[in-house]
Amino acid sequence: MTTTTVGSYLATRLEQIGIRHYFAVPGDYNLVLLDQLLKNERLGFVGCCNELNLGYACDGYARAQGVAAGFVTFSVGGLSAINAIAGAYAEDLPIIFVSGGPNTNAWPENRPLHHTLGEVRYRYQLDMFKQVTACAVSIEHIDDAPELIDRAINECLRRRKPVYLEIACNLAGELIPSAPNQKLTAPVPCDEAALDAAVEHAAAMLNTAVKPVLVGGVKLRPWDADQEFKRLAETSGYAVAMMPNAKSYFDENHPQYIGTYWGPVSSPACGEVVESSDAYLFAGPTFTDYTTTGYSALINKDKLIQANAERVKLPGRTYNNVPLPLFLDKLADKLKPNPTSLDAWKRLRPEPSCRPQVGADTPLLTRYVTDRIEHMLTPDMTLLAETGDSWFNGVKTKLPSGAGFEIQMQYGSIGWSVGATLGYAMAMQGEKRVISMIGDGSFQLTAQEVSTIIRYGLNPIIFLINNRGYTIEVEIHDGPYNNIKNWDYAGLVDVFNAEDGKGWSTRVATVGELDAAIEKALAHEGGPSLIELTIDRDDCSKELLEWGTRVAAVNSAPPKWQ
Repeated sequence: MTTTTVGSYLATRLEQIGIRHYFAVPGDYNLVLLDQLLKNERLGFVGCCNELNLGYACDGYARAQGVAAGFVTFSVGGLSAINAIAGAYAEDLPIIFVSGGPNTNAWPENRPLHHTLGEVRYRYQLDMFKQVTACAVSIEHIDDAPELIDRAINECLRRRKPVYLEIACNLAGELIPSAPNQKLTAPVPCDEAALDAAVEHAAAMLNTAVKPVLVGGVKLRPWDADQEFKRLAETSGYAVAMMPNAKSYFDENHPQYIGTYWGPVSSPACGEVVESSDAYLFAGPTFTDYTTTGYSALINKDKLIQANAERVKLPGRTYNNVPLPLFLDKLADKLKPNPTSLDAWKRLRPEPSCRPQVGADTPLLTRYVTDRIEHMLTPDMTLLAETGDSWFNGVKTKLPSGAGFEIQMQYGSIGWSVGATLGYAMAMQGEKRVISMIGDGSFQLTAQEVSTIIRYGLNPIIFLINNRGYTIEVEIHDGPYNNIKNWDYAGLVDVFNAEDGKGWSTRVATVGELDAAIEKALAHEGGPSLIELTIDRDDCSKELLEWGTRVAAVNSAPPKWQ
């Protein structure tokens, strides 16, 4: 029997599930653990500026790579990151989040410790992470280490959620049996009888409908169901719409694609076709106040087939333990081709609009920025849109076949995009270039991680929209708290470059300056490009105006019970 350390065992397991980099912020409770990880030369260390940003970087990496790992110290590190891990839980992103823990002697010997609450009770961080992870375990006895590490990773991959591992600082370098080369993921449970019944029920409903429609949701990706969804679309011939947080999961140049379904702020003619259908299958949806525009989407539950990750709901019946990919795949063989909804959309869709023709001296508007970004995108790029007006501008952007799109709509934590840009770019080096749309208010929360992007020579292009405030909050509920201190955002890149960085930045105020900046950014190598866009505070998309009004109405509804 060969042996290895607890830290090396974990490193081997991370390598076995496809992780190539891990993100870390060092602290005295995790230093021995980091020493053990560094011994695995097939894993790359990425040091972050703080733990919150580390969590966002893991989020971005998991989106691109399928799973991520992050390492922090106890309490001051773990509790700084918990917001980002909660966001990853909400967004179904597998992250193995590891915290160093107190020495195993501290509790039985009644030792108060630094970085803690000043009391001899050390399971509070474990208890907190139990609320925002699929599995949370603490390794306090050496014999438990292999079982607990494997259990956590299994749950992470099976449930597509973050997990929490706490490793006592005096156990990370201790010897245990080496990790076997075995598959870690357990199969998703499937009730064959329920699957068959759900397929028959759904097929009967759809095949008797006059104008059925397919709508794809955000759960398609974490449950690896996008190819089955595509096959279902092509065998059925139905019109296909995607919810905003599922943008890019279906080729937007496909002849059956009709746009983004987002209730009253849907793509032109898309909402009308979906909502007038007599039967609609939503595959992997989330129906929240954000995705339904303040619950104003006109979806009739009597016409709805809702295929979730492991459950299918039809009018009057729910089928459990039915995996989403299997359901879609089997249903594809049962449906009769019916292009009626697609034909209806073709009659209703507006004529393609011409690109706005503006002079080089024209002051910037957000619609000019969106137009320029859309026409610079290529199949080997991913557009990442921060919470705020960037959501709406990004969702309106038509993607070329093969291009990606990322958004954090369920959790909607401003500041997410800077760390996520780092993580996504780290995972996709040489495959896809990240193009990020970030508002100034969001950027101020997590700006430090631009220095990490520079440190590792990553080359995303960041469009920094400087409208001097929280525009999305302005449209939901305005007040003086939505104003922020202006920064020299372009100048920050020089600060972060210091003596050896290769970041490039500029500030633009006109269409001509923007065109020149994009050309230079596309050619820039060895570091990021940041283009600061000077935009009027009240310049936002019309979709945000309507969406914000409807979401505000939900937020301000008076209490029904006193």
